Amino acid sequence: MEQTSENDSANQRGTAGVAALARGLELLRCFTPQEPVLSNAELTQRSGLAKSTVSRLTRTLVELGYLRRSGRAYGVGPAVLALGYAALANLRLRELARPQMQALADATQTLVSLATRDRLAMIYLKNCRSAASVTLRVSVGTQLPLATTSVGRAFLAGLPAAERTFLTGQLAAREGAAWPAQAAALERELRRYAEHGYCLSLGEWKKDTNAAATPLHLAEGNELLVLSIGGPAFAVTARQLEDELAARLVALARHVETLLARAP
Repeated sequence: MEQTSENDSANQRGTAGVAALARGLELLRCFTPQEPVLSNAELTQRSGLAKSTVSRLTRTLVELGYLRRSGRAYGVGPAVLALGYAALANLRLRELARPQMQALADATQTLVSLATRDRLAMIYLKNCRSAASVTLRVSVGTQLPLATTSVGRAFLAGLPAAERTFLTGQLAAREGAAWPAQAAALERELRRYAEHGYCLSLGEWKKDTNAAATPLHLAEGNELLVLSIGGPAFAVTARQLEDELAARLVALARHVETLLARAP
């Protein structure tokens, strides 16, 4: 009986530790390139955690170097940046793809990007833009919705059916009344991907932005990333995407996959 009691206590401590870790990670996710500094009150509002819990977590995260104080607010600390840079450094694809991405961006005067999924959003990992003044200006780390962007649709298109069904179920629960229209557009783009190998978003994420995207399959760990090409609607038209740019993007994706497979 005594041994069972000790095991129960150990399990409870372990469960509490996992819960605390999860809450700490949720707090760190509140910081974005658009909101790099947040107060305890703002963290409480964004995370949904109790004010006392947020205060305790921010104090601990500061001590560990994951947050730094900025007056009465907090910003991401060097420990988080080190983790982020380590993760990016492990993406061999990022450097293998960069010269080809930049060449395509320069040749077409567009923004060519590499993205991955972050829960129910997509996040930019790498952006290559031309020198053209009309090219889109977005930052690495910027998050985009899954259902209405070309990168999100291409990511969903590249998933096995069971994983796609799971994610779309989560999106349906979150989006509520907006989901039927989003789902219809997504189905249209899934059909386009089946026929042509890419997905489009024509003013559906941002009214004046057009883009095409295609999934990029990595052999290591079956990881799925997405390449996209786009720009302002007046400079990158739907016809241009369908007639030229999307095909060049798909060719780039296949070329990068080949380079990655050959890399040591």
